[in-house]
Amino acid sequence: MTKVLYLYGGWPGHYPYEIADWARGVFQELHYDVEETQDIFRLDGDLTGYDLIVLGWNNALTTEDLSDAQEDSLLEAVEAGTGVAAWHGAAAAFRASLKYHFLLGGSFIEHPAGEAYPQPYTVTITDREHSVTAGVSDFQVASEQYYMHVDPNNHVLAETVFTGEHLPWLNGLTSPVAWVRDWGKGRVFYHSVGHDPSNLDDPDVRRLTKQGLQYAARH
Repeated sequence: MTKVLYLYGGWPGHYPYEIADWARGVFQELHYDVEETQDIFRLDGDLTGYDLIVLGWNNALTTEDLSDAQEDSLLEAVEAGTGVAAWHGAAAAFRASLKYHFLLGGSFIEHPAGEAYPQPYTVTITDREHSVTAGVSDFQVASEQYYMHVDPNNHVLAETVFTGEHLPWLNGLTSPVAWVRDWGKGRVFYHSVGHDPSNLDDPDVRRLTKQGLQYAARH
């Protein structure tokens, strides 16, 4: 059985506890053996025994960091083969930890339409042949539309286009929504949807997330 560490909590503005309820349903459907923790210091321990680490942690300040020991523990586990999967606020967590964002493959920069604004936007699947996007259609969400700074070596699976309504110079420009990447023997999956549980109820978002978890866990 796939062994998972699910770290969640932190800043309440991203509804980590409500989204944890949603995640539990996904884990049950996948028959994962999940250890939950709301203790960030769990990252200080040996993480190599997990098939997958799911990061549902949220921060609010750019000064928030991981310790050197936590960075090393996480990166070493993934390099050895443990997968990582994360969504939305994970790209805004531990903003001062460069190694964490190097591993994740990107950082949240801004919501052009404003924080927590329910901006309607389309997510377009850019690679329909990948196992993570199999059967996933383009979909609409009304959430925070993330502008991301990302590693150019990510394998981008989905993107969004900005209208320019709020920042005219962004009109027609794109930002990745979902990607995968390798880190040593480990796999990383991230998507930026999920400000609140209603964003995750879309069947295409659920399918994308489930298949991303399976891909990162290699199960």
